Amino acid sequence: MAFELTKEYVEKLALAAENRDTETVRTDLSELFAADISVVLKELDGPQAHYVLTQLDTEKGAEVLAEYEPDDRRELLRYFDSGEIARYVNILDSDDAVDLLKEQPIRIREEVIALVEDREQARFILDLLPYEPDTAGGLMQKELVRINVRQTVTECVEEIRRQAQDVEKVYTVYVIDDDETLLGIVSLKDIILAKRGSRIEQVYNQDVIYASTYDPAENVAELMRRYDLDALPVVNVQKRLLGQITIDDVVDVITEQAQEDIAAITGVSEEVEEDDSVWKITRSRLPWLGIGMIGSLMAAKFLGIFEHDLLLMVPALALFIPIIGSTGGNVGIQSSSFMVQILSDKSGISGGELWPRMLKILSVSVLKGLLIAVFVFLVTFLLLAHPLKLAMVVSISLLGVVLLSSFTGTVTPILLDRFGVNPSVASGPFITTANDFLGYSVYFGIADLLYHL
Repeated sequence: MAFELTKEYVEKLALAAENRDTETVRTDLSELFAADISVVLKELDGPQAHYVLTQLDTEKGAEVLAEYEPDDRRELLRYFDSGEIARYVNILDSDDAVDLLKEQPIRIREEVIALVEDREQARFILDLLPYEPDTAGGLMQKELVRINVRQTVTECVEEIRRQAQDVEKVYTVYVIDDDETLLGIVSLKDIILAKRGSRIEQVYNQDVIYASTYDPAENVAELMRRYDLDALPVVNVQKRLLGQITIDDVVDVITEQAQEDIAAITGVSEEVEEDDSVWKITRSRLPWLGIGMIGSLMAAKFLGIFEHDLLLMVPALALFIPIIGSTGGNVGIQSSSFMVQILSDKSGISGGELWPRMLKILSVSVLKGLLIAVFVFLVTFLLLAHPLKLAMVVSISLLGVVLLSSFTGTVTPILLDRFGVNPSVASGPFITTANDFLGYSVYFGIADLLYHL
């Protein structure tokens, strides 16, 4: 059953923390998962959260810290001394431990590493600290199970038992040579089914997908998604096995990418959190809104050109300006969003499917434009009883607007992608504003042409 956080529960736990009621704290939290406990602790103030976390066993406390967002965890650990942090770092997976330490001041970081009891863990941390967080090296953990290719299956089983004590989940077994070079992988199933006395070189799979330490995190996520991997080995330039990236870390990367894309689509220019200051949140949303506002003012200036000509001669033209603008914006965003999805599928692009997909998008736009134009013509002419010429202007304009907006929404993400810009930013105010000019130009251009014939 999913945990439900209530105000009463938080108040009870806060009171227990204030009164140093260890029994109540442990009883209330004993049945909760680490992810649920992290949610509860965020509702407490710093000293209260510090007390509650220290009342849990160290392993559970480490799991809770691993569930925290970086900013929240940095704020919480301000109330812990280096010795307390070292106890958690001692048992965290090496990649989680490095993430935690990178959030701390250099002095605290060095003190914690010096106090870590497991010196192999300390060595793992020192190995991982130099890597940038958005690379394969920054995502990998050192804990894994490796087997020498010259070992027998029986020796392999004993080695797995020994090494697996330090590995939370054994996804696969990596096969190496005497120089630690990655040769392949062997599944647990193949080890179990292998004949007695068989050697690893007889059963392992040489077709192994791996990442290099400098590969971007986005490429790692794409590899694991495309080949449906639970874990991905990481090697250096000599192809020596250094670590592995597990699926839970890639899920975090994918989630972060999705959040960045949503922010770009909605016109947010920098990463913000719900509890950030009003000024920071406002500042993150102003740039694209400013571009949209400038575009709208320019569009209004453009409409003024026709104020003393077409609009005075045919005032009813003004009634259909909103539908021209909104239709163009909606079609542009639809095409742009679909194009962004295609561009994110690197396998589809490398497979030569980009242009056929573009043609399909434009074909759909032609059909949409025709259906919309016919529908609006019938409504305008038959139901609203507007003159035939006005109905023709509106319907023909909508067909042109749909085609041009679809073209703009399709081509803009491609151009941005070619110039190394995130194509997600092609959506929102940018596409809408660009299509306003296109839509109004087509609308009044066709009106001017038909009414002056």
